[in-house]
Amino acid sequence: MKPNLDRVFSALADPTRRRIVARLARGEATVMELAAPFRMTQPSVSKHIKVLERAGLVSRSRHAQTRPCRLEPAPLRAAMEWTGSYRMLWEDSFDRLSDFLDANSQTKKKGQ
Repeated sequence: MKPNLDRVFSALADPTRRRIVARLARGEATVMELAAPFRMTQPSVSKHIKVLERAGLVSRSRHAQTRPCRLEPAPLRAAMEWTGSYRMLWEDSFDRLSDFLDANSQTKKKGQ
């Protein structure tokens, strides 16, 4: 299934959800473990997790009485590929700026 980039970027727009993703990048965690560093209720964190699940960024499994969350890398990879397609544009812009600044610096040195 191809990730829905609109949902991925919308989910990642929230700093709390980005912190949850960063935590899950280190390994599986329960909702309670994910809620611990935040000053919010467990139901509030669960809502953030649901947004991440709808974007395909997080999945849950069942182990006995717990339902640990796990990061799903495919949507992040798709977002990275999409933003990476604009990398050349930025690099070209920075190269032109560097050339301009170098030329401007040379002109100023000659004028001194």
